Amino acid sequence: MSTPTNRLPLLQAKMRENSIDLVALAPTANMTWAVGLRPMYMERTCILLVGQDNVVALMPELDLTTFQEHLDIPAVTLRDELDPAVLLAEAVALLGAKNVARVSIDETMRADHALLVVKAFPGADFESSEKLMSQVRTCKDAVELAALAAIAEINDKAMEAAFAAIAVGKSEFEVLNEVKAAFAAEGAELNYYVVGTGANGAKPHHHTGTDLIQEGDAIVIDIAGNKGDYYSDMTRMAVVGTAPEGYAEIHGIVEQAVQAALAAAKPGAKAHEVDDAARGVITAAGYGEYFTHRTGHGIGLDVHEGPFITASSQVVLQPGMAFTIEPGIYLPGRFGVRLEEIAVITETGCRILSRLPRDTYWVS
Repeated sequence: MSTPTNRLPLLQAKMRENSIDLVALAPTANMTWAVGLRPMYMERTCILLVGQDNVVALMPELDLTTFQEHLDIPAVTLRDELDPAVLLAEAVALLGAKNVARVSIDETMRADHALLVVKAFPGADFESSEKLMSQVRTCKDAVELAALAAIAEINDKAMEAAFAAIAVGKSEFEVLNEVKAAFAAEGAELNYYVVGTGANGAKPHHHTGTDLIQEGDAIVIDIAGNKGDYYSDMTRMAVVGTAPEGYAEIHGIVEQAVQAALAAAKPGAKAHEVDDAARGVITAAGYGEYFTHRTGHGIGLDVHEGPFITASSQVVLQPGMAFTIEPGIYLPGRFGVRLEEIAVITETGCRILSRLPRDTYWVS
C-alpha cells in the first residue's frame, strides 16, 4: 500500500477546466494517484466517483476498513449478496451531483463495471479518462520523482547482477533469476523483462527462455521493476567474447540516437521532436527500417503511461515529466541493440535517473 495522499483537488480543478461533471475511477494507478490507495481489484465492483465538488466511493466490504482508516471519504458498502447496480445508484445519490452530462470513465476499468456506470447515468456523454488523467499525472511532483529515483537505483543494481551472471552455457532464464533476486533483496519486484541472447535480441519483445548464451553473442537486457507504486525501466547491452560483425557500428548509432533524443528533451519541445531526433540519427545511418517502435513512453505509477514519445505526439514537454528514451536497431537473425534511459524534464533540459554507463558490458 502506498502512503495515502489526496490529489483530488487537482483532479477536480482539471474537471472544471474541461467541463467534466463526473470521473469514475477504478482501483488501479489512477485511484492510487488520486487518493494514495489501491484496493485489490477483482470481480467485486470498486469505484471512486469524483464530482466537481464531492467524492463518494463504492467500496467492497473487505476493503472498507482500510479505506476509512486512511481517507475521510463517504462510502457505500458493497456486500457480496447485494446488487452492485443498486449500490452504485446509492453512491450516485450520496454524491449529490446534479445534471451530470459528461462522464469520464477510467480507461483501466473492467468492462462490466464500466457498463454499470454507463447505465447509472442515462443520457450522459461518456469518454475515456485517459486524456484527463494524463493531464494531471504526467508532471510528477517531488515525492513522485524521489520514488522514481529510488527504484531506478535498485534497477541499476539489478542490471549489475545480470552482468555478473552472464557466462557461456548459461540460459537466459538463469540470468533472469539473478535479476529477480537482486530486486527482491531490495524489497522490490521485477515485473517486466527481456533477456535476449544472440538472434533473440533482434526481437524487441523476446520471451526470455531456455536458450543458452554462446561465445560471440550480443545480449539485450531490458528490465523494469517496482518498489511500492513506482516503476523503473532500463536497457543495456552485454557481449560475450568477440562481438558479432557490425555490432560496434550499430551500438554506436543507437548511442548517438539516445544522445540526440536527450538533447531534444527539454521544456517547450513537443514529444515528437524527441522521437524525430532519435529516429533521424538511425535513418541517416541507413537503418531506419530496423527501428520498429516508438522512442519512449512515460513512466510513473504505470510502467507505460503518458507522455508517449512517438512520431505523431503533439504533447508539449513540461518540467516533471518522466519518460523513457529507448531507440533500437534490430537485425533479424543476427542481433539487436537497444539502449534505454529514463529522462526527467527539468527547467532547462532533462536529467537521467540511471548512473550506469550505456557502454557495452564485455564478458571475457
